[in-house]
Order: sequence, then C-alpha cells, then structure tokens
Amino acid sequence: MFHHNKIKLLIPLFLSLSLFIFPLTAFAATYTVKAGDSLWLISQRFGTTVEAIKSNNGLYSDLIYPGQVLYIPDNNTDPTYRALEQQINNYLASQPGVYGVYFEDLYTGRSFGIKADDAFPAASTVKFSTVLFINKLVSQGILDWQQKLTYNAAQHYQGGSGILQFGIKDGDKLTLRSLTTQAITTSDNIAYNMLRDFVGKGSVANFMKEIGGTTVYPNGNNWITPRDMGTYLKVALNWSQTDSNTARLLDDMANGIYNEGIPLYLPDMVKVAHKEGFIWGCPSDVGIVYGKRPFIIVVYAYNVEDPDQGFANIATISRMIYDYQQKL
Repeated sequence: MFHHNKIKLLIPLFLSLSLFIFPLTAFAATYTVKAGDSLWLISQRFGTTVEAIKSNNGLYSDLIYPGQVLYIPDNNTDPTYRALEQQINNYLASQPGVYGVYFEDLYTGRSFGIKADDAFPAASTVKFSTVLFINKLVSQGILDWQQKLTYNAAQHYQGGSGILQFGIKDGDKLTLRSLTTQAITTSDNIAYNMLRDFVGKGSVANFMKEIGGTTVYPNGNNWITPRDMGTYLKVALNWSQTDSNTARLLDDMANGIYNEGIPLYLPDMVKVAHKEGFIWGCPSDVGIVYGKRPFIIVVYAYNVEDPDQGFANIATISRMIYDYQQKL
C-alpha cells in the first residue's frame, strides 16, 4: 500500500478498546407481528417494501413469527438518490482513472452503484474479510484469541505497510488477537500473511461466498466488486449488534493509522470504520460512516497515476454523500 511520508519507526499503539454498536433500529417505527401477518402485508400497511423491512431488521428470509418486533423504515425520508448518484458521476467524469462506487443508506437500505458489479483490485481491503472470518471462528469457539502463530520470514515477510517488519524475528510467536489488530489498524502485511496462511485462502473464499460474495478471487486474483464489499460490511454491521468480537473489529477499523480516503474531508468527530487499500494505480477505501444518517461507502479504482489525488477523490465522494445524508 502507498502512503506518503509515513513514519517508519516501531511505535507502540495504544488503541481504544471502547466498543461501539450502531443501532440500525434507531431510525424506525416498531410493529409487533400478529398471527396471519406476512412481510408483504406489513409492507403494504406501512407503504414500504419487503426488502426495506428485511434490510432494516437484518432478515435473510421472509420468515416472521407472532410477537416478533419489526422496525419499519420511514418512507417520508426515503430518497431515490438519483441526484446524488448523478453528482458523483459528474465529478468522476472529470477525473482520470476508472472508479467503482457502492453506497447504501443504513436508514432505509436504499443503495446505488457506479460500476458496482465490475471487478477491481482489492489490495489491502481483503484484510477486512479475512479478519471478519477469523472473528467469526473465535465467536463460534473454533479458534481462541490467545492461540499463537509462528513467524517464518521465508514464508511471511513482506515490506510496505505495517510495523512488524521492523522488529519481528524468525520463530517469534504472536497471538491471533495481536495479529488481527495489526492487520486492520496498521494494515500490516506480515500479520495478514500469517493469518491468511493459517486459515487458508480457500477457506476465506468459501466464507466470502457464504455471506453473499459473487465475485471471489476471480481467476485466483485478489479482485473484488464494490457491491460484494458492501455486502461484507453490512454483514459485519449486523453481526456487531450481538457479537462483541465483530463490534471490536469495527472499532479497530475506526482507529487505524491510515485516514487518507473516506474520513479525510469529514468532520473530525464523525466515526468512520474503514479499511484502505493500495497497489500502484489502484487506491481504494471501504467502510461505514456513523453520521446522523449513517451509510456504507465502497470506492475502488484503477489507472489512477497520482495516488494522492486518487485518495482525495475518494474523500470528495465520501463528503458528497455525507453532506447529502446530513440534509435528509
């Protein structure tokens, strides 16, 4: 990953462990399901859609039961987002390179995409899906945070992002918790390589497909679609409501050291759980913006010669969406 003028010293990171859980249900009316109800009947009663209700409640099927409390989106503030999509398209038309964007409003579940189903280099954003998989295995009791992995320089060494490269030695052992933290907060390449080799790239790929991925390592390459990454982020957000490990992952993402993309032009106090990525010509950033009207944003790109401008473009798109959302 490219990051200009980054400090290359081994610095202890004192990361905040305060967990945050965004209440998806805070922006909706409630309805208690009665015998004979269906999602279609409820959607007609409230003037919304089945998909909007499912999105607002984290439902993966149409199955509901009497006594269940559902959160109904308020369609009075449910825009089509055509104006915002056009604004972003107009901006990108004036910028060199090819960009893919996925947006989802976490109030209503409304979304739009620009080349959202095209494949782009995932770069270091792949670290998020790998760590999400490991968090799930820990939550299921299959793995333990205190389990230690052994560093093998011939197998795991990689320069670039991260701090382990400056001090780790052959045979050193690090816990899963330490490695997952480093892979997210400092985008540590060595930590990621150790984690990927431990759980297996194939297992990570299967996990990504299980949670909704459709373009997973196409032809063996580390490429992804903006929509797939948006799906993974939404799954993590839903899991974080009941799973402390996933909530902590999102907190790590909100306390990383690289903030040149999505958060760059946002107000300082806005929490952004995100993961940047970069290989030459291909800046990217993916995440969740916890503003007054929170949203998922995914931006990938290629053929971008100036990496600083590429990340600035991502930041500009993020600010466009943030301002639009704040006015709703």
